[in-house]
Amino acid sequence: MRRFSFVTVDVFTERRFGGNPLAVFPEAQGLSDAEMQALAAEFNLSETTFVLPAADRRNTARVRIFNRKTEMPFAGHPNVGTGWVLARHGTARNGLLRFEEIAGLVEVRAAAGLVTIAAPQPLSLGPEMPIDLLAGCVGLDSEDVVVSAHRPVLASVGNSFVIAEVTAAALAKASPDVGKFRDAARIYTAAGASRLPLYLYAREGNGLRARMFSPLSGTMEDAATGSAATPLAALLLSLGTDSEKPYEVIQGVEMGRPSRLLAHARRTADGIRAAVGGHCVPVLEGEVSL
Repeated sequence: MRRFSFVTVDVFTERRFGGNPLAVFPEAQGLSDAEMQALAAEFNLSETTFVLPAADRRNTARVRIFNRKTEMPFAGHPNVGTGWVLARHGTARNGLLRFEEIAGLVEVRAAAGLVTIAAPQPLSLGPEMPIDLLAGCVGLDSEDVVVSAHRPVLASVGNSFVIAEVTAAALAKASPDVGKFRDAARIYTAAGASRLPLYLYAREGNGLRARMFSPLSGTMEDAATGSAATPLAALLLSLGTDSEKPYEVIQGVEMGRPSRLLAHARRTADGIRAAVGGHCVPVLEGEVSL
């Protein structure tokens, strides 16, 4: 009988049962791809991570991220949560961890309880998504979508999302329609559209409120999505002239799991890059026997 320890943490929150829950297997050597996917489905969280030895000794670990249905190249709250767990176990070197992932190398910094990750790629934009198609997926009218700054567009800094600004009232009433998502995915064939994650945001004072829906990957709604907050920050920076800018994103309120994501975008020689940080709270520890 093989045994593998795990921990769960609530990410992007300072109180238990807030934020986005994550399961982490800190020593996943010996697990097959199929077993990792089966465990992610069993935990039934938006993502589960598996920590393996790094291919390059200069890096901390190889981290594999699985949602309920498939492996992901990069994700936000899994990196923040995994970084928090490994830093707690003394793995960080001067507060820095380096994770090898499909999308590239992810740098994680842990200091005073705050964990911040740098997305592995600069901002890239794909095709726009038709407004009526997007609105139908989440039960909104086309007039609910705000286009004064940008139209709904595929954006990525390592993981792709369709990002759209909506009114505050529309954000509150949005509700995913799985059938409409399936229909839209057949029409909107941009990269990443097979899972068609929609990230809606509204401006609220000096900050942002957001919701993320990805029912085709098994997540009807996500409580906190760092890999969407980062391309959002990069996209917003690209629309202005600032060299860098911070963004506070509140997510998960409608789910009863309020989350606070501290995003930051900056212009660099190779494009606009983004980072996101937050706090974590430990919840469970246990062991799986296979």
